[in-house]
Amino acid sequence: MGEDEGSITLLCLTASSGVPLFCRSRGTPSKHQLPFSVIGSLNGVHMFGANLDVLLAATCTANTRVAWRVFHNSITLIVLSSEEGASDFTLGRLLDNAFSTMVLILGLEELVNVRNIERLKKDLRACYKLIDSFLGPLEKTGDLTQCVECVPVPHGPVLQECLEAFAGAAESRFGCLLAGGRLALATDPWWQLAPQELLLLTWLVGVLPPHTTRDYPVYLPHGSPTVPHRLLTCQLLPGLEVCLLCGPSPGLPTVESELVPRFWKPLLEPLQACVRPPPPGAVLPPGVLAFLLVNGEQRSSLSSVQPPGSRGEAPLQEPFQAGFPHRAQHCYVVSATHKAYAIHAPQHQLFLLLAPNVPTFALRPLATRALQRLTEDAAC
Repeated sequence: MGEDEGSITLLCLTASSGVPLFCRSRGTPSKHQLPFSVIGSLNGVHMFGANLDVLLAATCTANTRVAWRVFHNSITLIVLSSEEGASDFTLGRLLDNAFSTMVLILGLEELVNVRNIERLKKDLRACYKLIDSFLGPLEKTGDLTQCVECVPVPHGPVLQECLEAFAGAAESRFGCLLAGGRLALATDPWWQLAPQELLLLTWLVGVLPPHTTRDYPVYLPHGSPTVPHRLLTCQLLPGLEVCLLCGPSPGLPTVESELVPRFWKPLLEPLQACVRPPPPGAVLPPGVLAFLLVNGEQRSSLSSVQPPGSRGEAPLQEPFQAGFPHRAQHCYVVSATHKAYAIHAPQHQLFLLLAPNVPTFALRPLATRALQRLTEDAAC
């Protein structure tokens, strides 16, 4: 990875004594890992400010931005980034996601009441894969929108009915169907989980070692941070998994050998159609290169990128004015390489990237028609 792409490092320490628990980096050669003296200085300046009732949240140098966050007076997280697009907002969200990952996998009690530091260090290794995914280039729109990424699937009503029945037979109200790592269907209680929990559970399934079935203990960072649940996953087809949040019963063998065949085997053809569903943008008018649809009420999103050629950044032909006296419902931008249009509706937000040859006067009716088609055809 080239140095021009920047690097990012996440440090985790105990808040009381400053003992390092882990250090995860991307874009930094191993020989250039932060020395202990630098880690101690970063933690020390934050503790010095705290002793003077000064909260040091973030700062920046000529080429690096640093952010601190203390959670429950027990865990201190520090992130350093030399990436061009780094901001206090994005680094703060990374810190929140990292700590919530630790709660998701270990539970809040183990993090707040640290009894054995060496054991905690060992247990935290289970969080590395998910935390490392936050340090990589932004590939998940969910991390940007804080809305779980969805994918429309054929035969939705039939599969939804089966999912509800399957979850009920497993003594659970929380169930979902993941297709290609994105949420295809979910029960109503699953949708009622906190937005961050929806994201973390989806991402966790994506980074766990591949298995046909899993029985993995998880804590809900907002809903149940101290009492664990069982995350059961069963692979119905390659790239298609059904997930449940359960209590002590039923056992995984019962779910795998009895419930999965009973409920899902009769729906083999609809399930096969989910593995390779039509692209979400198939219903859109010509000229649309990419779109992002956000459902603010359901906290879900739908996106697709379909560029006909190379993409590239270009300066705007005219800059945005800073601030408006009203809340715009429609806006657009024109550049040398593309056009962009956004709609802010009561329930949805739609962002379109369009080819430069689409007439400017046609942007509004095209975007309005796209919003109508996407909300009719997609479960978002």
